[in-house]
Amino acid sequence: GDIGRLDENGFLYITDRKKEMFKTSGGKYVAPQVIENKLRSSRFIEQAMVIGENRKFPAALIVPSFAFLKDYCALKEIPYGGPEEAVREQRIIARIQQEVDAVNQGLGHWEQVKKFVLLPKEWSIDGGEFTPSLKLRRKPILAKYATEVDGIYSNTPA
Repeated sequence: GDIGRLDENGFLYITDRKKEMFKTSGGKYVAPQVIENKLRSSRFIEQAMVIGENRKFPAALIVPSFAFLKDYCALKEIPYGGPEEAVREQRIIARIQQEVDAVNQGLGHWEQVKKFVLLPKEWSIDGGEFTPSLKLRRKPILAKYATEVDGIYSNTPA
């Protein structure tokens, strides 16, 4: 099933798929697709997956828009050594944090992305991260990036 909302004019907007909703360990339900769409509206963010099922808080796996980052780095005089280096560059991480903070402004506190990790490789159908209809394959992505996910949730409260 789908999840939606009615606007003030009575128009229905489909915002998520029910099977993609998850519940945090605190018992709050989160509709990840809504948050992912907002994150992807940033020119800094190409792809995003919100995680947090049975965890203390929502977090995100983010693939930056490397074409945009390359131009941004040139403008800001930040050395750009490719995707692997870009995702570790503190000035880029801080700038994407600003984008995440802006998205969080419009969310309930239980939905807010508390932490994220930047990934150096774009997701694809061939890589197994998308279905042929370009829907995120959440379980394979979680399995592929289990180390990064564990890093988000280990030892550091949000």
